[in-house]
Amino acid sequence: MKSLKDCYTLNNGVCIPCIGFGTWQVPNGEVAVSAVKTALSIGYRHIDTAAVYGNEESVGLAIRESGIPREEIFVTSKLWNNAHGYKEAMDAFEQTMERLGLDYLDLYLIHWPNPIKYRNRWQEANAGTWKAMEELYKAERILSIGISNFRIHHIEELLKTAAVVPMVNQIRLCPGDTQDELVEYCRGHNILLEAYSPLGTGKIFDVPEMKALAEKYNKTIAQICIRWSLQMGFLPLPKSANPDRIKENSEVFDFELSQDDVKAIASLKGVCGYSSDPDKIPF
Repeated sequence: MKSLKDCYTLNNGVCIPCIGFGTWQVPNGEVAVSAVKTALSIGYRHIDTAAVYGNEESVGLAIRESGIPREEIFVTSKLWNNAHGYKEAMDAFEQTMERLGLDYLDLYLIHWPNPIKYRNRWQEANAGTWKAMEELYKAERILSIGISNFRIHHIEELLKTAAVVPMVNQIRLCPGDTQDELVEYCRGHNILLEAYSPLGTGKIFDVPEMKALAEKYNKTIAQICIRWSLQMGFLPLPKSANPDRIKENSEVFDFELSQDDVKAIASLKGVCGYSSDPDKIPF
């Protein structure tokens, strides 16, 4: 990977830029519009949002105001936990598209596999949701479809009725939280791993081993994390509303971590905590 515009190829042949700009907790309005426009001006071509982030309107506005052709920008959104099932997913998708103001979506994900609303029938709810997403995919309203926070047993249930294998699983992947068994399973099914919270929601900045590596490579801890994610074969989704940080997070293509350092970072078990159990989330 030599630049922000370099791509991974999904299992349906679609190219997805190797770093995404995350927008979780970036408030709708001027803050989100400015952050996304800054990211696009720096060279990001992959923007990740979700219905629950509450900023789809701003993401869409920033894309339109950027002056960059729509087909050059890869846009992801996600279906929230209150709208699983065939009809619910169809309606929620249309609402997302209306908020974004776009004609098509590059990637649409089921945000969580087992929301509290569907806990007693999550398998059936996901099957209906996926059927809707497959129809939208075949109609080219969505160019790729995928999942988020799915563990192995959730994927296996989905594959019992799915006609299309998910292209992506977006999960929490950061130093010390590498979900090895799930990663291996997804790779066995040619499902790309996207890494949300690649900086461990900020906890990584207090880890002495990471401070030492930042000094060794003359890079910031954030840059070490993002480079590590790429070398692990993940697609990191760093998030910031700070223009300097947005730029810093993109400057990860002029160095390479040694394999020993990649392994050492992966082995920092628990330094950033661990991902939530999707079967126990209270939302």
